[in-house]
Amino acid sequence: MSEAAQALQPDPRRWKALTFIAIAQLMVVLDATIVNIALPHAQTDLGISNANKQWVITAYALAFGGLLLFGGRIADLWGRRRAFVTGLIGFAGASALGGAAVNEGMLFGARALQGAFGALLAPAALSLLAVMFTEAKERAKAFGIYGAIAGGGGAVGLILGGVLTQYLDWRWTFFVNIPFAAIAATGAFLVIREPAGARNRGTLDIPGVVLATLGLVSLVYGFTRASTDGWSAGATVSLFVAAAVLLLSFVLVESRVRAPLLPLRVVADRNRGGVYMSLGLAVIAMFGLFLFLTYYLQVVKGFSPVKTGFAFLPMIAGMITGSTQIGARLMTRVPPRVLMAPGFVTAALGMLILTQLSVGSSYAGLVLPAQILLGLGMGTAFMPAMSMATHGVQPRDAGVASAMVNTSQQVGGAIGTALLNTIAASSTTAWVASHAAQARTLGQQGFINAAAVHGYASAIWWAVGILAVAAVIAAVLINTGPGDSGPVATSGDGESAEALSVPVVAH
Repeated sequence: MSEAAQALQPDPRRWKALTFIAIAQLMVVLDATIVNIALPHAQTDLGISNANKQWVITAYALAFGGLLLFGGRIADLWGRRRAFVTGLIGFAGASALGGAAVNEGMLFGARALQGAFGALLAPAALSLLAVMFTEAKERAKAFGIYGAIAGGGGAVGLILGGVLTQYLDWRWTFFVNIPFAAIAATGAFLVIREPAGARNRGTLDIPGVVLATLGLVSLVYGFTRASTDGWSAGATVSLFVAAAVLLLSFVLVESRVRAPLLPLRVVADRNRGGVYMSLGLAVIAMFGLFLFLTYYLQVVKGFSPVKTGFAFLPMIAGMITGSTQIGARLMTRVPPRVLMAPGFVTAALGMLILTQLSVGSSYAGLVLPAQILLGLGMGTAFMPAMSMATHGVQPRDAGVASAMVNTSQQVGGAIGTALLNTIAASSTTAWVASHAAQARTLGQQGFINAAAVHGYASAIWWAVGILAVAAVIAAVLINTGPGDSGPVATSGDGESAEALSVPVVAH
């Protein structure tokens, strides 16, 4: 057989390679949820203030979202296997740093490094699957396995986070990444062989990377400063102005450079634009909720870390059910907006139930039904949204179009955590000032809990409104018909890989 013919044959080690790529994906998904359960203990141990606690989540999400497009471009230019192994090693190193953190600054820095190396690792993993699985049925099976790990990994992370925090120490929620990374990196080095000619030769859009990252950092930090300094403070306003200038400059640069980080044609289409906006808004609502519920269950209700992990499982089960049993079954029969808009409305109804949260609320009577509605709604909406991400794009843009979905999720999560935490903190402060007379009646801890829960409920009202806006955007902007949302790229096009994945929201 000639060398050219051999190059076209499927890689005989592709299924072994999938095993190690799946282990890496499991590590990333685990890390997205496992830290949430450990956060209250880490906050107490390191003396992190309530205003700053969100940065444990925000630093990771912002670095991941801000650098995801850049990471995909690096993997194309530098080599996907090399980027994959480098991402794993860097992620493990950042995890070790987080586990050994002696103060909040060290922990926040470690989380940002995790996000940065995750942004290199995630697109490299997806691209490797695409170039190694070239036959359509095999590719669908490979991405199905990958997607199932993405969905189930979130649930495993919640439970594992509780077990490690309760029986060992919160630091082990970081250290546990090291063996995962070691196994995946060793396997990748021994098994994965990137096909010849799979690399993309081009140039890096460095100005685009710098402007996008600085703009997003300024935007999220502006929301964070608002919680301590107020919305009209000079520092807050300056950060928002800087964010606007930087992001507008990014758009201008992308319209003029030869090889843009984000080709504007990808986001200009009304259907794709509708997906990115509605999905980003939905994630803004969801991220803050996970933070509030974790603290409500552990601090106010006294749940153990393990019990808290199990308490989130109905939402995860609802997401998986909505995605596989509703969204996946109906997306070829009805237009995407018929699934997305009602899905977001259903999630908003679940969120509406949580606005009634009080110190004495029962888990079974209020939190459980709300979680089920949230999970079903988001799962139903997310499945067609993932398929819509590459609707009508040219094959060369399929990868960046799908990466935009991941970016909107991560940046939406960073903004959501900062925004809703700011609203909750402001509402709590106002409640304390107006209810000072109740301090003696409720007792110190009871008064603190009542104030905190009032802040959570106030922020959740905003989340209800945000989900309602997401539903309207999906209903108005997305106008394709049933079965019209698949990727344009052919099965042999490596850039279409990310279009076939099923990303999951990092909690």
